[in-house]
Amino acid sequence: MRFEPMIRKRITEHFWRCTVKLTIVSNYINHHQIPMANALYEKLGADFAFIQTSQMEEDRVKMGWGSEIKAIPYLKRYYEDSSYCAQLMMDSDVVVFGGVEDESYIKPRLQAGKIVIRASERLYREGQWKSISPHGRKKKYEDHTQYADGPVYLLCHGAYVASDFAIVHAYPDKKYIWGYFPAVNEYDLDELFLRKQHFDDQGNCQVRLLWAGRFLKLKHPEYAIKVAKYLKSKGISFHLDMIGGGVLEGRLKALVKEYQLEDKVTFHGFLPPQEVRRYMECADVFLFTSNYLEGWGAVLNESMNSACAVVAGSGIGAVPFLLKHNYNGLVYKTGRYQEFERLVSLLCTDKTLQKRLGTHAYETIVREWNPKEAADRLYQFCEGLLHGKVQPQKTGPLSPAPVIAPRKGYWYTRNK
Repeated sequence: MRFEPMIRKRITEHFWRCTVKLTIVSNYINHHQIPMANALYEKLGADFAFIQTSQMEEDRVKMGWGSEIKAIPYLKRYYEDSSYCAQLMMDSDVVVFGGVEDESYIKPRLQAGKIVIRASERLYREGQWKSISPHGRKKKYEDHTQYADGPVYLLCHGAYVASDFAIVHAYPDKKYIWGYFPAVNEYDLDELFLRKQHFDDQGNCQVRLLWAGRFLKLKHPEYAIKVAKYLKSKGISFHLDMIGGGVLEGRLKALVKEYQLEDKVTFHGFLPPQEVRRYMECADVFLFTSNYLEGWGAVLNESMNSACAVVAGSGIGAVPFLLKHNYNGLVYKTGRYQEFERLVSLLCTDKTLQKRLGTHAYETIVREWNPKEAADRLYQFCEGLLHGKVQPQKTGPLSPAPVIAPRKGYWYTRNK
């Protein structure tokens, strides 16, 4: 009996040796990151922390992004206790840095040769031609390339990230598919599709279209208004809900009036994330019209989770990772409005296609691109790093990232 405490002690020591002390560092936490962070906290408890380096911008707070963070137990605020957070960054087994523009947070750990995982969106969103800048290349070398042989790994927040980093010869064979993992809802699909049945005043089946985001040039919300004009000219029964706001709002409302679409288009302004989800649950078709400046685009995850049939541009970072054309969504080549128009028209006249695409979209998110699965994969990845036995996933998050040049994204969605 006297050996029992010793056995217990050894079992406890073995348990703690197998636990990863993991910290994520970002400019701020938002509702797209919280679900996976919650799953990591549930798994690791006090061995998990999320360090927020900045306070959230006012416009995002107005969109409802800041309401959830006040009571998060694992959230540490660098601007309130910098010495504690800096020490935590050094003491953790693995630190994931994402959305951190100030390299001073990262350099001490890099210089100490400790495991670092960078989670990054694109280097050259405005065009890879910008890589020719000597000043820019020097900065990329200092921040990334010089650590090519070190214990530094890259999580690619978008399909074109690996291509950008390949240009500067950073993270060879250490780039992995990653993204954002908003909350995932599980539905009875038969019940969900019943909620998507709509009828106009004459009793005809009506297609509900949804667009959601900020009204910015890079997001091309005017595509939604233009396609509404086209659908009306074809006599298709539909209604378009526009959620969001921004600098183009006046122009969009003027177009609606010019095209005489007042009874076909409703502007809802900014809504809390939960309310946006309710609109997605009732929508047949989700329109995602951003260009290459959209680094990821978490509304794609959310609309797919809501079993929407999605029409999306190939330049959006999430699209080649999440969508396969004509399987779980329809993809048009970014900048080709006529192709976008044709695909939307096709969907609006084919309820069977809507349901097939929506079902596969839902399954993609629930089975592979969900917060718990991402947390489990990240934990396994970190555990492998600590033991020198990294085993990438075969598909989806934390599988090797393909090097996809932006001009090849459209092709990739049809051939992956």
